[in-house]
Amino acid sequence: MLQGIIGRKLGMTQIFRENGETEAVTAITAGPCAVIQVKTAAKEGYKAVQLGFGEAKRLKSPQRGHLKELGQFRHLREFRVDDVAAVTVGDRVDVSLFKEGDRVDVTGVSKSKGFAGVVKRHHFAGGPKTHGQSDRHRHPGSIGATTSPGRVLKGMRMAGRMGGERVTVRHLEVFQADPDRNLLLVKGAVPGNENGLLLISKSGGGK
Repeated sequence: MLQGIIGRKLGMTQIFRENGETEAVTAITAGPCAVIQVKTAAKEGYKAVQLGFGEAKRLKSPQRGHLKELGQFRHLREFRVDDVAAVTVGDRVDVSLFKEGDRVDVTGVSKSKGFAGVVKRHHFAGGPKTHGQSDRHRHPGSIGATTSPGRVLKGMRMAGRMGGERVTVRHLEVFQADPDRNLLLVKGAVPGNENGLLLISKSGGGK
């Protein structure tokens, strides 16, 4: 059975529980998606379902051949499944897959921060603010020894590009699933910028 769907991040807001408590939630427009391809262990070596999401303005000839008149989809993503017998090419998938109280894993690309120093990137404390240290406040300090080993070891935390990586946040609670509006509200924050592409799957489901 299919366990996931493709969506886009709309942004964050807050809602009130019945007891009056407020909760920060992320609004996601999820689906509708179409099943483009069913992959089997006999043919592809693993079991998965490929979903299509979003409308593409134009497609190349190989893409049109792959979609087989199912629609002009901009994004194609795969979700692992245990049983492909229950899924058929052309099936429609929407947020009715989830219900209030479910736990989901959300995967996206984190916000890109550009080139960042060690204080922002790795939460270093920086150098001393006194005793003659006038220009070392945000520097990393020593990055290695001298003759032995005579090099900077791999994995040393240093300045560099920050963000823009695939991130998965697990076990988020579903507050609301509205198939009529293709709207999904989940507790807490999810990776990425507004309008960023997300993969939402039930906790424990593969992707």
